Amino acid sequence: MSANNAFHIAVLAGDGIGPEVMAPALEVLRKIEAKSDLRFRFTEAPAGANNYLATGKSMPDSTIKLCEEADAILLGACGLPSVRYPDNTEIAPQIELRFIFDLYAGVRPARLIPGVPSPIVGADQRGIDLVVIRESTEGLFASMGKGIVTHEDARETLVITRRTSERLFEFSFRLAERRKARGKQGSLACVDKANVFKAFAFFRGIFDEIAKNHPEVKTDRLYVDACAAMLVKRPWDFDVMVMENMFGDIVSDITASLIGGLGMAPSADIGDKYAVFQPCHGTAPDIMGQGKANPTGMILSAAMMLDWLADKHGVESATEAGEQIERAVDQVYAGGLKPMEFGGSNGTADITKAVIAAL
Repeated sequence: MSANNAFHIAVLAGDGIGPEVMAPALEVLRKIEAKSDLRFRFTEAPAGANNYLATGKSMPDSTIKLCEEADAILLGACGLPSVRYPDNTEIAPQIELRFIFDLYAGVRPARLIPGVPSPIVGADQRGIDLVVIRESTEGLFASMGKGIVTHEDARETLVITRRTSERLFEFSFRLAERRKARGKQGSLACVDKANVFKAFAFFRGIFDEIAKNHPEVKTDRLYVDACAAMLVKRPWDFDVMVMENMFGDIVSDITASLIGGLGMAPSADIGDKYAVFQPCHGTAPDIMGQGKANPTGMILSAAMMLDWLADKHGVESATEAGEQIERAVDQVYAGGLKPMEFGGSNGTADITKAVIAAL
């Protein structure tokens, strides 16, 4: 789309509950469109395990071309436990897109919404509002599909490069600065295992170099095991954390669990030109088609998309639209909305209707 406030969105609903949570997110964006100057064109395309079963590919070339041409990509959950490649790994377009479009910054916010239970004592009073930034193209995942397996052993290679690390840290510092401007802590912690592995000492060394260019951001350096222990004791002490791919994969699931679970957690994979927005949860085939899926993570991922589009294209109304979605979600949960994973009775339709009404 050519207009500055009009955006073409590639929609890859995926597998399992993916289509069930994607539909509410699109409803929310259409509501935003109806009450703002923003305009959206949604183009749906296949991706995931079902497409692999039908065609032998996780995504057709047409889907990749669509993603390349779109302003942003909305992705539902992809993959099914029962569908595997010949090497026994799952079908994962979400990972493949990171490599295809060089989406090196995996952004995983964890914000405790009013009325949502946290397993951490005191979190309801102290609050949780942090972001895990997971490098998404290197680390241990660089070995995906390339590992060597023999009868005697199996080997995967961890890769950390200067170019990607520098871009990752610059992105992380800019995010910390933006958060500080919005009244948050604005601090950044490098999380690694530099006391054991040379690769992580290299990673931390680059962080220290980039930190010199951002003296206004308070920095810290933490070993990943100590970081995990601190997160489940005092998560409110954290703001932005940056780490290698596999560590980020694990730590972001921990942080999502602190704010009510994966159903509440949005995410983005961002590069210099392209970005994918998706919930942190999986395809949950055990509840597929039952109306139980929680669309909150997907809806908040759409809000993240609006904030990214605003920053990329200088459209202030998109920033406000993203904030409106977050406020609407906060309002309905503070008002007593209780999804089924919290022991409540509110399913997909109830949550969607409530958020739309709050908007």
